[in-house]
Amino acid sequence: MSAPGRTATPVSALRRITRNRPQPAAGERCEMCAEPVAPEHSHVVNLESRALMCSCRACYLLFTEEDARQRYRAVPERYLRFDGVPLDARAWDELQIPVGLAFLFRNSVQGRTVAFYPGPAGATESELPLDAWDSIVASAPALAVLRPDVEALLIRRPGTGDGSCHLVPVDACYELVGRLRTLWRGFDGGREAHAAMDAFFDQVRDRSRTVPAEGVS
Repeated sequence: MSAPGRTATPVSALRRITRNRPQPAAGERCEMCAEPVAPEHSHVVNLESRALMCSCRACYLLFTEEDARQRYRAVPERYLRFDGVPLDARAWDELQIPVGLAFLFRNSVQGRTVAFYPGPAGATESELPLDAWDSIVASAPALAVLRPDVEALLIRRPGTGDGSCHLVPVDACYELVGRLRTLWRGFDGGREAHAAMDAFFDQVRDRSRTVPAEGVS
């Protein structure tokens, strides 16, 4: 029990949980307190390592405060679709991403926007300069609502299937990468991988709230 008049911090609460946690058993479990979790469960991000951790709802809620100085951050559950964002073929080329699908997020530890794209080895980080991204955000201020570390912009290049830009939880991006890794064939992924992309974007579109490029109401 915390001292009278003092509110327990998320870290102290987590320590109490983990101090007496049971030995892991079969099935998916919270990686913080070892409680069983359902197949559809929440995640938190380790801000230092960028690793995703499966969490029960109680542990997840400890890390939902966006401005708190903590090592972990809960991954939100919102989906947005941006219409009218000026991501034409020229803008995509300026980003210098070599494939037609990528996700970008703000890394708060490094203080920069990073880009990843799927492939046969999983998520590959783009080491190319992303200076053009600042000009894209300047022309579409709504993109600035992206929460660092836990939300990503999932972008499909115009002319590649249904060109689009969505804000999604970062764990959704890694889910897509894992799915594509098992199906990837050849240089561009092959028919099965592209069918999986289409199905995934259909799901994202169904869950997304459409917002104009100038802002989120």
